[in-house]
Amino acid sequence: MLPLIVIGGLFAVLAAVALLSLTADEFAPVNIYGLTVVRVLAEIGMVLTIGSLLFATFMVAPQRSGVLDVGGYAALRTACWAATLWCLASLAALVYTEADALDKPVSEVLNPDTLITLLGLIEQAKAWLITALVALVVAVGTRFVLSWRSTAVLFGVAVFGVTPVAVTGHSSSGGQHDLATNSLLFHLVAASLWVGGLVALLIFGRRVTSGPALRLAATRFSATALVCWIIMAVSGVLNAWVRLPVSDLFTTEYGLLVVAKIAALVVLGAFGFVHRQKTIATIEAGGSSHPLVRLAAVEVLVMCLTIGIAAALARTPPPALDYQPDRVELVLGFPLDGPPTFWTLLTDWRFDLIFGTAAIVLAVLYVLGVRRLRARGDAWPVGRTVAWLLGCLVLLIATSSGFGRYSPAMFSVHMETHMMLSMLAPVLLVLGGPVTLALRALPVAGKDGAPGPREWLLAAVRSPVSKLLTHPVVALVLFVGSFYVLYFSGLFEVAVEKHWAHLLMNLHFLVVGYLFYWPVIGIDPSPRRLPHVARLGMVFASLPFHAFFGVILMGMQTVIAEPFYRSLNLPWAADLLGDQRLGGGIAWATGEVPLLIVLGALLVQWARLDDREARRSDRRADDDGDADRTAYNAMLRKLARGERTAEPADGGDEPDQEQAGTRGERT
Repeated sequence: MLPLIVIGGLFAVLAAVALLSLTADEFAPVNIYGLTVVRVLAEIGMVLTIGSLLFATFMVAPQRSGVLDVGGYAALRTACWAATLWCLASLAALVYTEADALDKPVSEVLNPDTLITLLGLIEQAKAWLITALVALVVAVGTRFVLSWRSTAVLFGVAVFGVTPVAVTGHSSSGGQHDLATNSLLFHLVAASLWVGGLVALLIFGRRVTSGPALRLAATRFSATALVCWIIMAVSGVLNAWVRLPVSDLFTTEYGLLVVAKIAALVVLGAFGFVHRQKTIATIEAGGSSHPLVRLAAVEVLVMCLTIGIAAALARTPPPALDYQPDRVELVLGFPLDGPPTFWTLLTDWRFDLIFGTAAIVLAVLYVLGVRRLRARGDAWPVGRTVAWLLGCLVLLIATSSGFGRYSPAMFSVHMETHMMLSMLAPVLLVLGGPVTLALRALPVAGKDGAPGPREWLLAAVRSPVSKLLTHPVVALVLFVGSFYVLYFSGLFEVAVEKHWAHLLMNLHFLVVGYLFYWPVIGIDPSPRRLPHVARLGMVFASLPFHAFFGVILMGMQTVIAEPFYRSLNLPWAADLLGDQRLGGGIAWATGEVPLLIVLGALLVQWARLDDREARRSDRRADDDGDADRTAYNAMLRKLARGERTAEPADGGDEPDQEQAGTRGERT
């Protein structure tokens, strides 16, 4: 497979250079072509790393001990070399990015002082450095891990490595950059899973030509590839629509590159269709992997061509817009038409591709799980379904309605979104019991079967990371401490201008809130089963911190992130201090409501637990004729008469006769 990878890499480089030569300036060819070449190499290393880790973790079964089998270990070694290439190419891209920004030869920026100085000024250079560090962590990690659980962690780290460069390119600037950035993230992650996963499957198929392991890998990859192709198609079209008017599709160099990429995507879709209809079906029927390897080798070359087109597209500026966006649209990605009203916050929607899509997908998957349970005759509480769907609705409203639209521009609206994401949505989602539903709805792999989604979920719940994050002290500190760290340490001022920072903040609010309420409410199996008293203690311990946070905001005399809010120059939001105090009042008033809901849920659970214990005791008494109570009363009567009872079975001390005699018979 190494010759195919090398040939594919050269094919991608030649395609990128040839396409870029049509639009490149003549005065600095070395920087332009050099940056394009190292970008192609970095993307090849990236997709091979992510795809190999995906294959090692989820496409092949590990040993019973959890250690990777031969197929997973081979994919892990491929990921090691690919991550090394990814790291080195990213460092080279950093240098070429700085040289291109100065329009100077690379040799003039290789001085360490120059590199460090420019690194603080050029966002794209910072992104390449972060990417190189991520790739380095993955490359080193693959030399030490052997279990599939640790490999899954490295897989998550590698997927994160896609984001830094994606959020600092063409898509991160200009109007509608929020949609462009979100769609590009979807596109790159899906492409990495598809391309890298296919190469890993080819390597595996050349060594294992038939058998259950090949059937498992081919079947799982086929399903993954279909989902990835759909995501790539939708996100790619949306990204092109944001950056390029339809009228410029065939009249500009950027538009022609988009057309070429769409054509390559259609060809790849045709390959995927043939795979599902013929080669995968042949393998599932017990046939050889040779047809798969032959067809997939050609598909890999087409994928490399697509990578080359994408690299040329990233280096080609899109055509100028036919209008000049104002300051608000340049910063936020979209305009704001007027002051927010209650009606505007509910109706002025702008769909968030990441969190809005997540809310819809989570709701659909939950409903499908409930349908599967009911189809086989199992019941599922309606209240849990309602709670989960309401939680998804809150997530959708917080990020895609007027709340999400005005949140980056006004502190008070941001605080409303913060409260919904960290306090209300997690409570409702946890009350839905999604882990319990998934464990009941997903099929069991069996004693000798390969781990599937159900086993992966159980491993995540029981992992040391989950145990650490759900520890009462850790969960409480993360939940209430993040309020103070974010707003009072200067971190909010640094992050408020960046779209990717808003994504991370929203994700942080949602995840930290879920981690806090997960062991507190206790519907789902948790790494830590806390008694009800401890759960109540966590709830009451968080109450004063939230109230105090709101009081501090209402009493502050300085405006948090004032330069940013002043730069927006919103005429209907001139009183920044008043808006911030309003945000503090919102945090103080609304922060207690979800906690009271949790308190009510805990009291109901406690009462139901006592009721279940009472019914269980009654059933036991009915079955044995209340033998325990009869024996106990007989013992008390003997003690009252001064008679000696039998020795305790465990050899312990006899009860104190005088104390027992004063109790009387139990009724």
